[in-house]
Amino acid sequence: MFPLLKLSGLIDTLNEWIGKLVIWLVLAAVLISSGNAIMRKAFDIGSNAYLEIQWYLFAAVFMLGVGYVFLRNAHVRIDFISSRLSKRTNAIIDSLGIVVFVIPLCVILIALSWPLFMNAYVSGEVSSNAGGLIRWPVMLLIPAGFGLLLLQSVSELIKRIAFLMGLRAEPFSVDPEAKSDDVMFVEELAAQIERERAAGIRS
Repeated sequence: MFPLLKLSGLIDTLNEWIGKLVIWLVLAAVLISSGNAIMRKAFDIGSNAYLEIQWYLFAAVFMLGVGYVFLRNAHVRIDFISSRLSKRTNAIIDSLGIVVFVIPLCVILIALSWPLFMNAYVSGEVSSNAGGLIRWPVMLLIPAGFGLLLLQSVSELIKRIAFLMGLRAEPFSVDPEAKSDDVMFVEELAAQIERERAAGIRS
């Protein structure tokens, strides 16, 4: 089991690295979108390439970040149910869900999307819009994204099984009940404002 846990750690590191890299694509999309809008309004200059690169970047953020979301345990859960269950029960449900749904879904979508990418790459498919971009890079995002999700699913399954075997203290990489830095900052800010308000009332 320990070699599998080491493999899980390598997969986690890969998706952690990619997730942090993908964050910068959001900034790139915002800058390109803003620059394109300014050029259109101020100088009446525009290009379909700038418009298309925006949704290329959005697709990259969505597809390449999906494994990172799973790693950080930030995916959608039915909290009012899962919060009432023990960690062991949640780990069992997660393991079944990964094996029955997530892994087969990833395999099917990779198998279906790979030919689309290859056809676009071999044919040199280009957007039908004037000045548009080549299509194969965005087509590649589909199998790449589901490939990363597949890898992370394997990693999460390993962690759940290790937890059920008593080899890990937690079934998750991130405690689902732990508060993010952003949430803690907002709560601290609200508490500070409340303290200042209370002090003003007393004075």
